[in-house]
Amino acid sequence: MPFPASLSAWLLVLLCAVSGAYCLRRVRGSDREARGGAAGEALMGFGMAVMALPSGTGSWGPGILVAVFCGGALHALWLLRGGVHHAHHLVGSLTMAYMALTMAAGRGHGGGLPLVTGALLLYFAGYVLLGGARLVTAGGGAQAVPPVPGGQPAMPAELERACRLATGMGMLAMLLGL
Repeated sequence: MPFPASLSAWLLVLLCAVSGAYCLRRVRGSDREARGGAAGEALMGFGMAVMALPSGTGSWGPGILVAVFCGGALHALWLLRGGVHHAHHLVGSLTMAYMALTMAAGRGHGGGLPLVTGALLLYFAGYVLLGGARLVTAGGGAQAVPPVPGGQPAMPAELERACRLATGMGMLAMLLGL
């Protein structure tokens, strides 16, 4: 029995939405320094969930998605003042805007510019492989973490890495389906 395409799309929606929800939770429990990055990751998770919806579900137009992800790219540019480590948010936001523009042009499968799509595939494949290797070598399992000033316990670093890995895999899957 073949695996239905709509089931895999819904599983990707679920993965991205859960990742976005986790990142949104991190926004609430983070200090000012980490809040911007967590908000950008939450936007990416929820945006990817919306884009991964099977066709005919919902009334999200590609124009709305392009605007949202261009706003995310501006947010990522603003975060770059705090350090180059936020460059991934910029690449992710621009990639999502690129995929939404490809959808708006009605190209769907086989759409987009092959050179741009190929470069983004290489970037996210490398990101996923590197993120997976870092997660595996983190070792030792989750450790007790002290509470943050608001009284909530901080999230384990491994869970944060797993969230980033999940969004990277979702982005890679969406690029492969482009």
